[in-house]
Amino acid sequence: MRQFLYAFFLGLLSTSANAQYASVAGRITESGNPVELATIRLMNTDIQIHSDVNGFYQLQNLNPGTYTLVVDQVGYQSFRKKIQLVSTQSLLLDIQLTPITSLVSDVVVTGTLKEVRKTESPVPVEVYTQTFFKKNPTPNIFDALQQINGVRPQLNCNICNTGDIHINGLEGPYTMVLIDGMPIVSSLASVYGLSGIPNALVERVEIVKGPASSLYGSEAVGGLINIITKKPQHAPSVYVDYMQTSWKEKNADLGFVWKPLQKAQVLTGINLYHYNDPIDKNKDGFTDVTLQQRISVFQKWNFQRKENRLLSVALRYYYEDRWGGEMNWNKRFRGGDSIYGESIYTKRWELTGQYQLPFKEKILYAVSYNDHDQDSRYGTTSYIARQKIFFQQLTWDKKSGAHDVLAGITARYTFYDDNTPATADPVGSKNIPNRNWLPGIFVQDEIRLNAKQQLLLGLRYDKHDVHGNIITPRLAFKWKTGDQESIRINAGSGFRVVNLFTEDHAALTGARKVVIKNELKPERSYNINLNYSKKLLTTRGVIWNFDISAWYTYFNNRIIADYESNPNEINYDNLNGHAISKGITLNTELSLLNGLKGMAGITLQEVATVNQGIKTQQILTEKITGTWSLSYRIKPWNLGIDYTGNFYGPMRLPLLGPLDPRSAHSPLWSIQNIQLVFSGMRSIELYGGVKNLLNWTPNKGNPFIIARTNDPFDKQVVYNTNGQVEATADNPYALSFDPTYVYAPNQGIRFFFGMRVSIK
Repeated sequence: MRQFLYAFFLGLLSTSANAQYASVAGRITESGNPVELATIRLMNTDIQIHSDVNGFYQLQNLNPGTYTLVVDQVGYQSFRKKIQLVSTQSLLLDIQLTPITSLVSDVVVTGTLKEVRKTESPVPVEVYTQTFFKKNPTPNIFDALQQINGVRPQLNCNICNTGDIHINGLEGPYTMVLIDGMPIVSSLASVYGLSGIPNALVERVEIVKGPASSLYGSEAVGGLINIITKKPQHAPSVYVDYMQTSWKEKNADLGFVWKPLQKAQVLTGINLYHYNDPIDKNKDGFTDVTLQQRISVFQKWNFQRKENRLLSVALRYYYEDRWGGEMNWNKRFRGGDSIYGESIYTKRWELTGQYQLPFKEKILYAVSYNDHDQDSRYGTTSYIARQKIFFQQLTWDKKSGAHDVLAGITARYTFYDDNTPATADPVGSKNIPNRNWLPGIFVQDEIRLNAKQQLLLGLRYDKHDVHGNIITPRLAFKWKTGDQESIRINAGSGFRVVNLFTEDHAALTGARKVVIKNELKPERSYNINLNYSKKLLTTRGVIWNFDISAWYTYFNNRIIADYESNPNEINYDNLNGHAISKGITLNTELSLLNGLKGMAGITLQEVATVNQGIKTQQILTEKITGTWSLSYRIKPWNLGIDYTGNFYGPMRLPLLGPLDPRSAHSPLWSIQNIQLVFSGMRSIELYGGVKNLLNWTPNKGNPFIIARTNDPFDKQVVYNTNGQVEATADNPYALSFDPTYVYAPNQGIRFFFGMRVSIK
């Protein structure tokens, strides 16, 4: 069919030229796929058209002469070429566009739960594609997010490297992670779920900063990360990506597409990660990086239906064995008190599905299920837990005049059981697993007031078994002040129902006793966000994107972990006061005709608690953060150069007492990387470089990172009558063993090399 259209189009071109004028026509593509709505123009003239759905374009009735033809499309490098036209000439010129490195996709779904162009969304959404993440290749999505301004993967333990994702300074439990729009990554598995997604399957990552509970419910308080996987029809037939580092880390991604049925396409992805060589460069007797053996298998089925109705099913299995601890630890010491180690076995199943009902109205049923089984040992403390989450949602999308209404009903069932006090029977000896239903209903109306102004109104109601009725409103307003310029205002509230033992790794390490002073109430937040974005495209083809946001979030019932009142305890309670998160963030991107591209972002923020009029900075939260990347392509050599980096400002760190000699605040620190990419071979790409060029680790400026590594079971610690650690000749700083003093990775400089094979 495509060849027929091409022949027909060229035939039309040949008959359209007359004796006086010339014409230019052809097809605009990217990797063989048509590029629709690309802008084609002749510089210094008023002639301008757009490519059609098949990528075809045609410029007619042109006077003979010399022109500069320019092609622009959002997400692609500007193309320009000088052409010489003579009378009656019909020039055939096919054009292949090259994607730019970051905000490539112009379609987003996360902000409003429906596909819209990014520029038309009343909710500001940041979009990052696989091309962007390739600039600093990583073995998993968790590590890759460090390249995004305002988003930081936070390690919460020096030994097992458990972590979470911070958005604008808020801890991981405030961030909801979705896969293809479904809340598949539960709070128990934020780091494990993100570590097992094969990068080769990721189409793009969409990020919304600020509360979105009116659409997504609990946990969507600080923001959303939506990982959107590739559609089988858009993925390569075979894709292989293998990378190895000088620390002997090995990562392999394998993806392939097959068609078992006439109307079904299947995308399969496998991720394998292997690191089994203990390294102790800081000489404290403990592993610097957790050792891991990981396998993740993902499969996504897409079915063709009448009228292009949606039907897709995805399944993922994940298994991981990770451990960290003393260098001479092995599995026979697991759970014992002679050699300290933290060992975690994780098994996880995930299922998602989407089905568009066979009605004239657009009604979509979506479902997800995950089963997470974890067996952990933190020294002598065991944590054995199982969590099952079933989620279903029915949405109805209706457009009528200036209104675009989305309504939905949801139901979320959570089963959680472990061997901690969270599920213990206070009377008997049996566990009482938590079983909670969280049904909800929501509606939003996106109103187009005029050609330049949109208003979004939303409201959600949830009914919790314990906490009762929860209502979360939302308001968004977009004003298009120019062709490529917009102002957005968003306001709303969020809520979070808390389970410490699935969200806070510090509660599980065994290094401190967990004390829950009162029954924890659900947190509530109120947020307002102001966003301004502008895109400039000069007559010389220079693209400059500029995006700035300011936000303010106010929390009630904020749950605080108190590390400082007692160095042997973690005291959890709702804050008797309020908490705030406020700041300003800037993202900018520049693309030049000489092949140089750059992007940079900076965030200034304050995240603090206010208790009895006293403001205190939140522990492990930076005041300033920034990211950057510079890319340059030397076309004659088929060589690309990528320089990426980030920096983080002072954080308040958890000390064990007034005698603790470690720094109370982190310095301004930076991780920088450089990469060379050679793409001169068909279907094969070679890459390599250096990670952490500055060889930065948190040991610099500190006498030690992990406290009392010589006595990890506190066998020689002396306590006074109040339970406080006493200073002794063997323990002059009055410390106990504690691995929670962590703000940066312990992994220093290392080299990496990799190869990608992509067969269309």
